[in-house]
Amino acid sequence: MESLQTSSGATAGGRVPQTRFPGAKYFLLLWFLFVAICFGLGYPTLQRYDPRKTGGLSDTHKYYATTTGADFSVYIFKDMFRGRVLVPYVARPFYWFALKYLPQWNAGFFGLLIANALFCATTACLIVSIGSKFVDLSTALLGATLYLLSFAIPNLQLAGMIDSGEACFMIALTWSLLTDKWYLLPLWGLLGALAKETFVPFSFVFSFTWWLVERRQYGSQSSKLKWIIALAIVGLVTVSTVHSMILGQLKWPWQIAAEARAPVNFFIALWHCLKQGSFWLVFGWLLPLGIWRLKFFPVAWRAAAIAASVLAIILGAYSNAGGTVGRATFDIIGPLLSLSVALLLARPFAVSEKTFAADEHG
Repeated sequence: MESLQTSSGATAGGRVPQTRFPGAKYFLLLWFLFVAICFGLGYPTLQRYDPRKTGGLSDTHKYYATTTGADFSVYIFKDMFRGRVLVPYVARPFYWFALKYLPQWNAGFFGLLIANALFCATTACLIVSIGSKFVDLSTALLGATLYLLSFAIPNLQLAGMIDSGEACFMIALTWSLLTDKWYLLPLWGLLGALAKETFVPFSFVFSFTWWLVERRQYGSQSSKLKWIIALAIVGLVTVSTVHSMILGQLKWPWQIAAEARAPVNFFIALWHCLKQGSFWLVFGWLLPLGIWRLKFFPVAWRAAAIAASVLAIILGAYSNAGGTVGRATFDIIGPLLSLSVALLLARPFAVSEKTFAADEHG
């Protein structure tokens, strides 16, 4: 039975084919377009409501404080939130610009909106680039559009949060694995850890699962394991260094993990995470529609996304994160499900890999 990779012109041995993405100029044009779209989706935070006073966005005031350089002593929150510096620090120049030139808008949320829009737009462009390896460009564009229109983007990532950074580097990790650029993993480990400390375990489980699947499919992949180890080491060192610098004392990764633990029964917390409406607002249509075309995407990607998503739910129960566990899970599996839904909409009658391959060849 012909696979999607074969129908797209994959080389012998099942390797991912060369991208049909139009090129750097098109990527740049698309990126600016997606930035503009994201700005429009997140605009209500500038004038119409204050995310700090909105239910379900309780973490926003922590990132707002980091962006504006507020005195942390007046805020009561766990130290681990202070280590999520990438998005707020990217937001700071835009915050300073808005203070001087855009007095009609909330300067702090303007900075966060621009920073999040940059990361979300980059994620969407990478979704198009990845998707164009397996489906036609129009379907890949539809997948990126569905991703941006998902509940999590305007209501969470563009609402003063910092999850856009983690999502961006998770899809960058996926792109590197698909294009066999494993040497980039330590770079994503550095940047992802600066965005959010949970990127480190998610990325490690994701890439290690990917490696295991490829090893089973193609034989020995020992040379690639060093890059996964480097990813984990760089991520852990980055998290520890950032927290130690901010707090003025040495902070080990296991101390940060211990701080996140909630003193509640694990299974009760797990049920609390999965029953929350905010979790299902993220996956209410994405999951049931997305599962129908997953078989057309690489097994390694599917297995890695599922393994890391399960870990996200487990860690959500560990910290009693409630419905917010949907944010982390979306960062991991959202792009894959979005492309799968796009393929379902574009090819509603492609019910088998053989049918899809025939359609691809006309």
